[in-house]
Amino acid sequence: MRCRMVAARLVHALADRGYTEFTGVPCSMLKGIFEVLENSALDGRVRYFPAPREDTALGVASGLTVAGRGSVVLMQNSGLGYGLNVLTSFNLIYGVHLPLVVSWRGFDENDAVEHEVIGRELVTLLNVLGLPWTILDCSEVQLSVDRWLGHLDEHTSVLIVRDEV
Repeated sequence: MRCRMVAARLVHALADRGYTEFTGVPCSMLKGIFEVLENSALDGRVRYFPAPREDTALGVASGLTVAGRGSVVLMQNSGLGYGLNVLTSFNLIYGVHLPLVVSWRGFDENDAVEHEVIGRELVTLLNVLGLPWTILDCSEVQLSVDRWLGHLDEHTSVLIVRDEV
Protein backbone atom coordinates (compact mmCIF):
# COMPACT_ATOMS: atom_id res chain seq x y z
CA MET A 1 0.00 0.00 0.00
CA ARG A 2 1.31 3.42 -0.89
CA CYS A 3 2.46 5.38 2.11
CA ARG A 4 0.60 8.56 1.19
CA MET A 5 -2.69 6.66 0.88
CA VAL A 6 -2.35 5.24 4.41
CA ALA A 7 -1.27 8.63 5.77
CA ALA A 8 -4.23 10.42 4.16
CA ARG A 9 -6.65 7.73 5.41
CA LEU A 10 -5.27 8.10 8.92
CA VAL A 11 -5.54 11.90 8.95
CA HIS A 12 -9.05 11.71 7.46
CA ALA A 13 -10.13 9.14 10.07
CA LEU A 14 -8.88 11.43 12.85
CA ALA A 15 -10.47 14.55 11.39
CA ASP A 16 -13.77 12.71 10.98
CA ARG A 17 -13.65 11.98 14.73
CA GLY A 18 -12.95 15.62 15.66
CA TYR A 19 -9.16 15.46 15.95
CA THR A 20 -8.23 18.41 13.75
CA GLU A 21 -5.21 19.93 15.50
CA PHE A 22 -1.85 18.22 14.88
CA THR A 23 1.57 18.95 16.28
CA GLY A 24 4.81 17.05 16.39
CA VAL A 25 8.40 16.58 15.40
CA PRO A 26 9.04 15.12 11.94
CA CYS A 27 10.20 11.52 11.59
CA SER A 28 11.01 9.78 8.31
CA MET A 29 8.69 6.89 9.20
CA LEU A 30 5.79 9.35 9.55
CA LYS A 31 6.74 11.49 6.56
CA GLY A 32 3.53 10.72 4.67
CA ILE A 33 1.43 12.05 7.55
CA PHE A 34 3.52 15.22 7.74
CA GLU A 35 3.21 15.65 3.96
CA VAL A 36 -0.58 15.38 4.18
CA LEU A 37 -0.67 17.90 7.02
CA GLU A 38 1.74 20.35 5.42
CA ASN A 39 0.47 20.19 1.84
CA SER A 40 -3.24 19.65 1.83
CA ALA A 41 -4.52 20.39 5.32
CA LEU A 42 -7.67 18.58 4.10
CA ASP A 43 -9.18 21.76 2.70
CA GLY A 44 -8.88 23.62 5.97
CA ARG A 45 -10.28 20.85 8.18
CA VAL A 46 -7.01 20.33 10.02
CA ARG A 47 -4.17 22.48 11.27
CA TYR A 48 -0.56 21.51 11.83
CA PHE A 49 1.71 23.23 14.34
CA PRO A 50 5.36 22.17 13.86
CA ALA A 51 7.24 21.64 17.12
CA PRO A 52 11.00 21.81 17.78
CA ARG A 53 10.84 19.08 20.44
CA GLU A 54 8.42 16.45 21.62
CA ASP A 55 7.88 18.06 25.03
CA THR A 56 6.84 21.25 23.25
CA ALA A 57 4.43 19.29 21.03
CA LEU A 58 2.86 17.71 24.12
CA GLY A 59 2.47 21.14 25.69
CA VAL A 60 0.81 22.58 22.59
CA ALA A 61 -1.54 19.60 22.26
CA SER A 62 -2.36 19.68 25.96
CA GLY A 63 -3.32 23.35 25.76
CA LEU A 64 -5.48 22.72 22.71
CA THR A 65 -7.14 19.75 24.43
CA VAL A 66 -7.87 21.73 27.60
CA ALA A 67 -9.39 24.41 25.34
CA GLY A 68 -11.71 21.79 23.87
CA ARG A 69 -9.91 21.13 20.61
CA GLY A 70 -9.16 17.57 19.47
CA SER A 71 -5.39 17.39 19.11
CA VAL A 72 -2.89 14.72 18.08
CA VAL A 73 0.86 14.50 18.76
CA LEU A 74 3.26 12.89 16.27
CA MET A 75 6.77 11.77 17.24
CA GLN A 76 9.32 9.04 16.86
CA ASN A 77 9.89 6.67 19.74
CA SER A 78 13.32 8.09 20.58
CA GLY A 79 11.63 11.46 21.09
CA LEU A 80 9.27 9.97 23.63
CA GLY A 81 12.06 10.44 26.18
CA TYR A 82 11.87 14.21 25.73
CA GLY A 83 8.18 14.09 26.52
CA LEU A 84 8.28 11.86 29.61
CA ASN A 85 8.38 14.75 32.07
CA VAL A 86 5.35 16.42 30.47
CA LEU A 87 3.48 13.12 30.30
CA THR A 88 4.21 12.10 33.89
CA SER A 89 4.01 15.49 35.60
CA PHE A 90 1.06 16.94 33.69
CA ASN A 91 -0.93 14.66 31.40
CA LEU A 92 -1.04 11.59 33.63
CA ILE A 93 -1.54 13.62 36.85
CA TYR A 94 -4.27 15.95 35.56
CA GLY A 95 -6.02 13.56 33.21
CA VAL A 96 -5.33 15.44 29.99
CA HIS A 97 -5.53 12.50 27.62
CA LEU A 98 -3.87 12.81 24.24
CA PRO A 99 -3.69 10.55 21.22
CA LEU A 100 -0.01 10.02 20.38
CA VAL A 101 1.25 8.69 17.06
CA VAL A 102 4.68 7.18 17.74
CA SER A 103 6.93 5.61 15.14
CA TRP A 104 8.63 2.43 16.29
CA ARG A 105 12.18 2.94 15.11
CA GLY A 106 14.44 -0.05 15.75
CA PHE A 107 11.69 -2.53 16.60
CA ASP A 108 13.21 -5.06 14.23
CA GLU A 109 16.83 -4.24 15.18
CA ASN A 110 17.33 -3.09 11.60
CA ASP A 111 17.81 0.62 12.18
CA ALA A 112 20.44 3.11 13.27
CA VAL A 113 22.22 2.16 16.47
CA GLU A 114 20.68 5.07 18.41
CA HIS A 115 17.26 3.44 18.04
CA GLU A 116 18.25 0.03 19.44
CA VAL A 117 17.40 0.58 23.12
CA ILE A 118 14.09 2.41 22.70
CA GLY A 119 13.22 0.10 19.80
CA ARG A 120 13.65 -2.91 22.03
CA GLU A 121 11.91 -1.38 25.07
CA LEU A 122 9.13 0.84 23.66
CA VAL A 123 6.23 -1.41 24.60
CA THR A 124 7.72 -2.05 28.04
CA LEU A 125 8.06 1.70 28.63
CA LEU A 126 4.46 2.33 27.55
CA ASN A 127 3.25 -0.48 29.83
CA VAL A 128 5.23 0.92 32.79
CA LEU A 129 3.59 4.31 32.23
CA GLY A 130 0.17 2.69 31.94
CA LEU A 131 -0.33 4.00 28.42
CA PRO A 132 -2.47 1.73 26.25
CA TRP A 133 -1.13 1.19 22.75
CA THR A 134 -2.31 -0.06 19.39
CA ILE A 135 -0.15 -1.00 16.41
CA LEU A 136 -1.36 0.60 13.18
CA ASP A 137 -2.59 -2.02 10.74
CA CYS A 138 -2.15 -0.32 7.36
CA SER A 139 -4.81 -2.55 5.82
CA GLU A 140 -7.33 -1.69 8.59
CA VAL A 141 -6.75 1.99 9.32
CA GLN A 142 -10.30 2.69 10.56
CA LEU A 143 -10.24 -0.29 12.92
CA SER A 144 -6.80 0.68 14.25
CA VAL A 145 -7.99 4.24 14.89
CA ASP A 146 -11.14 3.01 16.65
CA ARG A 147 -9.10 0.74 18.95
CA TRP A 148 -6.54 3.46 19.65
CA LEU A 149 -9.03 6.24 20.37
CA GLY A 150 -11.20 3.88 22.43
CA HIS A 151 -8.80 4.32 25.35
CA LEU A 152 -8.83 8.13 25.43
CA ASP A 153 -11.63 8.53 27.93
CA GLU A 154 -9.35 7.09 30.58
CA HIS A 155 -5.76 7.40 29.30
CA THR A 156 -3.38 9.02 26.90
CA SER A 157 -3.18 6.39 24.17
CA VAL A 158 -0.45 5.54 21.67
CA LEU A 159 -0.77 4.46 18.04
CA ILE A 160 2.47 2.70 17.18
CA VAL A 161 3.57 2.93 13.54
CA ARG A 162 6.02 0.19 12.55
CA ASP A 163 6.04 0.77 8.81
CA GLU A 164 6.67 3.97 6.92
CA VAL A 165 3.41 5.82 6.30
